[in-house]
Amino acid sequence: MTIGVFNLPKKEIVIDKMSNDVTEKCCALVVTYKPDITALLKLLGQLNKETDFIVIDNGSPELDKLAESITVYDRCQDLIRLTENEGLAKALNIGINWAVDNQCDFVFLFDQDSSLCDLFVSRMISAYGDANKHSKKGIAAVGPRIINPQSMRQTPFKLFNRLMLRSDRLFADSASHFIADFLITSGTLLVLKHIEEIGRMKESYFIDNVDLEWCFRAKSKGYDLIGTDDAVLYHAIGERSISPLVRAGIMAQHNPARTYYSSRNRTHLYSVGYSPIGWKLRDMIRFSIKASWLLISSQDRKEYWENIRSGIRDAKSLG
Repeated sequence: MTIGVFNLPKKEIVIDKMSNDVTEKCCALVVTYKPDITALLKLLGQLNKETDFIVIDNGSPELDKLAESITVYDRCQDLIRLTENEGLAKALNIGINWAVDNQCDFVFLFDQDSSLCDLFVSRMISAYGDANKHSKKGIAAVGPRIINPQSMRQTPFKLFNRLMLRSDRLFADSASHFIADFLITSGTLLVLKHIEEIGRMKESYFIDNVDLEWCFRAKSKGYDLIGTDDAVLYHAIGERSISPLVRAGIMAQHNPARTYYSSRNRTHLYSVGYSPIGWKLRDMIRFSIKASWLLISSQDRKEYWENIRSGIRDAKSLG
């Protein structure tokens, strides 16, 4: 792997203050791959108002044409360019390591096509400070409320090991914070003082279920994951589709090649001891429904079948 770095002038990382006057440092990292420049620059402009950030590009062709538009922001600390697509997990780990090396206390993770509410960073850090007072071991990560900008549907904060109240269960009698078993990557605040015990992202997963696996690992070690209504992230999961299952939010749709990683990684998670049994049971049913729907309804059913079959077969190689 070769990394190209735009050597920008060193700037002091933004310092945010919690309500208890303890100084905390934060930064944001944005992972890109063939980005829609309009959406990306909108996100970077929003971040530039509140925090320093770095951009890690996963081998996008012709990024030279976009580089100046990215690095022009005052609070862009680095543009790190990988010469090929190393996967989401690898890019996230590069960014997390950058944040640790720069002595950040928090790092925000973002996909290239998300959009933020006003004062997103300060709202998220405030939510962490408020909720952390009621956590026994500590909070590993905080996630914002996700709203799909296409449908304006809100994504619930899910719990997997309960038969009832599986989503949006309030944390410590709070009015706006919720217990979560899973937070999607984009918009999530990671608390870096816990990262060594929990570990970094699983790079062999490459792209799909990277966030799911990390969240399960964090929860298995006794840490809390918190969702909050104090901040909103506008983000669409998966691709647009006419499928009623996709439009209803029951499943996300990806192209056939992406289905390989989804099938492989979720099959591997079924065999992992720290995955919640409730998630395993529900996801096996969900996976069966999704696979059946794709194989029946899609014009690319042959490609989907090959990728699903190969993914299930290769799950054992992840260890």
